[in-house]
Amino acid sequence: MTEDHDAKLAARVEHLSERQEVVDVVTRLFLATDARDWTGVEACFEDEVLFDMSSMGAGPAARVPARSIVEGWEAGLRSIREVHHQTGNHLVRIDVNRATAFCYGVAFHHLPNRSGRNTRIFVGSYDFELQKREGEWRIAAFRFRLKFRDGDLDLESSAESTR
Repeated sequence: MTEDHDAKLAARVEHLSERQEVVDVVTRLFLATDARDWTGVEACFEDEVLFDMSSMGAGPAARVPARSIVEGWEAGLRSIREVHHQTGNHLVRIDVNRATAFCYGVAFHHLPNRSGRNTRIFVGSYDFELQKREGEWRIAAFRFRLKFRDGDLDLESSAESTR
């Protein structure tokens, strides 16, 4: 093996390692959300995030403190019994200390009730921009693109009306 080959191999291994670290941050974000580990959720974000949930009717993209995102998710999910996110088809591009990531995502919200309509489902894709600071990747931009919703779209009201 030549030094040139070894250097190329080392660069490839480093790239794959960085790619996995980016995917891991995205995965941790959703696992922490499902576990309602709000400290863990906030740790995945930069202090301020370009946040875009406009496809869900949340208004235009805006720069917001990570703490505001966490508080909104905590309040919005408080009454939901179980939350489950599943992501896949990750595409990652890395440019030194900046990265973009794309993935498909499905979110299930489950709230048992007598109506029998216990679940709400969101299907879409996510676009992320990440920054690496002090050796850690963090999400600097978050965009969800809703493809469709299904199930009981007014899950909380259905549960209340069957009590």
